[in-house]
Amino acid sequence: MHAIEVTDLVKRFAKIDAVRGITFSVDAGTTVALLGGNGAGKTTTIAMILGLIIPTSGTISVFGHDIAAARYRVLGLMNFQSPYVDLPRRLTVRQNLMVYAALYGVAKPARRIEEVTGDLDLDGFLDRKYGELSAGQRTRVGLAKALINRPMLLLLDEPTASLDPDTADWVRSYLERYTRDHNATIFLASHNMSEVERLADSVLMMREGAIVDRGPPAELIARYGRDNLEDVFLDIARGRRSSGDTRTEALS
Repeated sequence: MHAIEVTDLVKRFAKIDAVRGITFSVDAGTTVALLGGNGAGKTTTIAMILGLIIPTSGTISVFGHDIAAARYRVLGLMNFQSPYVDLPRRLTVRQNLMVYAALYGVAKPARRIEEVTGDLDLDGFLDRKYGELSAGQRTRVGLAKALINRPMLLLLDEPTASLDPDTADWVRSYLERYTRDHNATIFLASHNMSEVERLADSVLMMREGAIVDRGPPAELIARYGRDNLEDVFLDIARGRRSSGDTRTEALS
């Protein structure tokens, strides 16, 4: 089963096409990265998958359910994390997580909060106000929120932003274990190319609202004749073709 299936997806804001007819699928149990420069359409795409933004045209299904018609059937199987989306700052970490546990109907919420905060080394912060935490601590709390309902589809936007290298490496290892142990799917937006190379089974490259290339990281690196995914990203962001591409038109 496809965890996500997107067909001819378009989002137009006034005279700007933020997303221009993209089509892709994400197999259940895999990690797929959506990459592109600022303004490429990544955040808009994720927001449409979450049902936060209504597409201009096209379809999105999650675990076989059309998001436009039946998103409430799958919202409990999904969750989202971004360090750029704050939680209520006056609430403690425990209070914030209790709110989201209630929203998702988590059984035995106090026990689940202890589990997930223990996993993410947040035990000592449970009764501190969210607004008093460092940026890295808030990032980990956001990840705890995203995992509170044990989602089968986890949408992540820069999941290790503001984390020191050691903690970021630990979080990546945790995400790898989580997907393996729960057969979960991750749809990931990141500007950290080494993170993408490590976590992603496949990559979708966006430029100016369109998907301009796709494939496993190693395959893309070989196709562009580069040593790493960061150089591939720069090639695509600057409109360069892969070394094996003989087309005369630009990527866009």
